[in-house]
Amino acid sequence: MCLREKKKPGVRGVILIVWLCLIAALLTAIFVIGLPSAEKHETIKEAMLDGVLHESNKLSFFGLEVNPAVVSAYVVTGILLVIALILRIFVIPRFKYVPGKFQSVVEAVTEFFTGLAEKNSPHKPGFVGAYIFSVGIYIFFGTCFELFGIQAVTTGGHSISLPAPIADINGAIATGVTSYLVILVAGFVVRGVKGGLSVLKDFSLPISMSFRLFGALLSGLLVTELVYYYTSLSFVLPVIVGVMFTLLHALIQTYVLTTLVSIFYGEATELKPEKIKNKKTKKDDSV
Repeated sequence: MCLREKKKPGVRGVILIVWLCLIAALLTAIFVIGLPSAEKHETIKEAMLDGVLHESNKLSFFGLEVNPAVVSAYVVTGILLVIALILRIFVIPRFKYVPGKFQSVVEAVTEFFTGLAEKNSPHKPGFVGAYIFSVGIYIFFGTCFELFGIQAVTTGGHSISLPAPIADINGAIATGVTSYLVILVAGFVVRGVKGGLSVLKDFSLPISMSFRLFGALLSGLLVTELVYYYTSLSFVLPVIVGVMFTLLHALIQTYVLTTLVSIFYGEATELKPEKIKNKKTKKDDSV
């Protein structure tokens, strides 16, 4: 007779079963027994309104009352600059002809933005490639910054999590206006007054870019704030909702803004066929 040996479950399987039992017990306590709601210093209406305007929950920054997004912007900018400095000094000089995993990731990200610039702005891809790389990295990691839940104490003595820098309307407007100024200056430099005036005609461009960026990030912020506010929803669901909305908005808004900037930059720096012919003839004559 052949005896079949029963396979014992591995350690990972046991841990998974224990975690599933704990989650099931927690959900049972939430929906059946009920948990006492924590004391909140503001209503859901005030919480969502403050998520847009930031009028009540402000932080002290070197003696000045500022919006939490201002502190987030400085923190994200500082972290990115330090990481860039470390990569430039210690990592990039050690890159090899046959790239490793980390080098492949860095090259793939760089090639994505340079390829976007060359595709949409073929006449002057150098500067716009560097700009959309910088602003794209800032938007992506600035949006993901709120996932870390770094706590800060407001001037009123309440604890809050630092939001994404562009979740504030001022941060979104600053990003949109800066992108518009890059396009405007490029139009004046490459095509002269006509190029600058053609960009000035699109006066709604900075407004559309700013509010598109702000609206997308704000929607995720308000949904997450609503889920976190109620006790019965604030245990498992916020993890899924928060991560999903944050990552989707980070990827989508990074791609949308960098694509728009490269397209309008390409239109602002596009030379007319007559000027291109004149440049070619001058080169031929010189040869």
